[in-house]
Amino acid sequence: MESVLVHRSARLLIPSLSDLFFLAILVWLFMTGGGAGWQGLLADADLGWHIRTGDYILSTHTVPHHDLYSFSKPGAPWYAWEWLTDVLASGLHTAAGLKGIVLAAGVLISVFATSLIRRMALKGSHIMVALAIALLGVGSASIHFLARPHILTLVLLSFSVWMIESDREQNSRRIWWLVPLTIVWTNLHGGFLALIAVLGLTTIGTALEVWLGGSGTLRSAFRYAKITAACAAASLINPYGWNLHIHVGDYLQSDWIRSVVQEFQSPSFRTENMMQFEALMLVGIMVAATLFRRRRIVEGLWIVYWAHMALGSVRHVPVFVAVATPILAAELTVWWTAWTASSKKSSLPGILNQIAKDCLPGFCRGSMWPAMVVLALVFIGEPIKWPRDFPEVMFPTEMVHANLDLIGKSKLLTTDQWGDYLIYTDPKLKVFVDGRSDFYGPEVGGEYLKLISVAWDWQQIMDKYQFDLALLPAQFSLTQILKLAPGWHVLQDDGKRVLLARTPTPVLPTGNSPSEPRF
Repeated sequence: MESVLVHRSARLLIPSLSDLFFLAILVWLFMTGGGAGWQGLLADADLGWHIRTGDYILSTHTVPHHDLYSFSKPGAPWYAWEWLTDVLASGLHTAAGLKGIVLAAGVLISVFATSLIRRMALKGSHIMVALAIALLGVGSASIHFLARPHILTLVLLSFSVWMIESDREQNSRRIWWLVPLTIVWTNLHGGFLALIAVLGLTTIGTALEVWLGGSGTLRSAFRYAKITAACAAASLINPYGWNLHIHVGDYLQSDWIRSVVQEFQSPSFRTENMMQFEALMLVGIMVAATLFRRRRIVEGLWIVYWAHMALGSVRHVPVFVAVATPILAAELTVWWTAWTASSKKSSLPGILNQIAKDCLPGFCRGSMWPAMVVLALVFIGEPIKWPRDFPEVMFPTEMVHANLDLIGKSKLLTTDQWGDYLIYTDPKLKVFVDGRSDFYGPEVGGEYLKLISVAWDWQQIMDKYQFDLALLPAQFSLTQILKLAPGWHVLQDDGKRVLLARTPTPVLPTGNSPSEPRF
């Protein structure tokens, strides 16, 4: 017994290859020049209103059902559908400021990446193949590596698919843990729908496998159908009930949202991460065709469905990575094994195969090292440049703080992202728009787009909302027009952002009318 305990203690103290992969991702993305660093996680200021909504929930013990932040739609119905994540963000922010937020996000991203390589290793994938596919997957998914609630969906989806894959190999009651997980997930992020989609595809695919004479039974198909229905029913346990599903469905199907919100648009294969996704997708198509020929319909459906979704909306690229990359690595391993079957052990393929075989156990276990490193980061201060505010290069942090009193007394026109930052700076400020595109919709959102594009009726919209202050990027056409407009003057201009105020209308002396001639 003592020798067993010593062996287990040693395994906990000696870092595994899986642990080293976790630490490498953490260091590469956030602590060296390989990624955008901790500040890069704050490139989207939606986090600002998430934090302040969490503050509101913790202070009032209620989940908001009406708007808290705008003067364009004051008190209008609003779905704070990520309220539980907002509470977590508020707690982290209260305890450790923005450092707590970005550290948590960075750890979750590293956990997501590590879950991919662990799933590949447990499938017996060739480690060299697994590392290549995992790194391509992390690179592809990095387009959405931000301190936002969707990071939780990536982690939960990867582990959920892992559970489904394990259950398909050997049925277990553990699969029913997906039901309570769905309850939590629904209140964390709208990505819970991805789990229901995967379960639905599993049900259909299992039935098709039986019909085509493959493995499985109709009993298994009915079992997955029951799990799918149970998870769908569990998702109704949220502050908004079934209205949340209607709202999310309308949001995802909105033509306006898909035409104006970049993350809902098709990917542009011009950047490095999108070229990495392109490579994965092409491999995925070939793998899916092979799987269909072998009557492994479920995995083939997963790949094809999420590739289709990713081509329609770039926000689904990380979802494709979470679902498909372990399948790709396993199938490529089959191809590699067949190709190198006749290779000698002294040849390059033979040497690589032996290295991969020796390394495989190291990717199937863990130790306490990741937790120890993360705990150390919690207490490390100055040597690391932890963010104390949103990045100045992207947000007018100094200008906002210098003019906070004036902004609080004015109706300010600014961008949606800067509106998010204003809410973070002072939740009592009322904004025209912010990052809640589902809340503003085409009505107010369309007017905002008309303003920044200087549409023919932009002056009418300015008058409608009675803007008396504007904080805009210097390169905006509207900024240049307001700088020349007789009713506006520049208060501050740092070359990147411009703060303008409407000139007060002069008050005429009593007894004189502007229509009366003066002699």
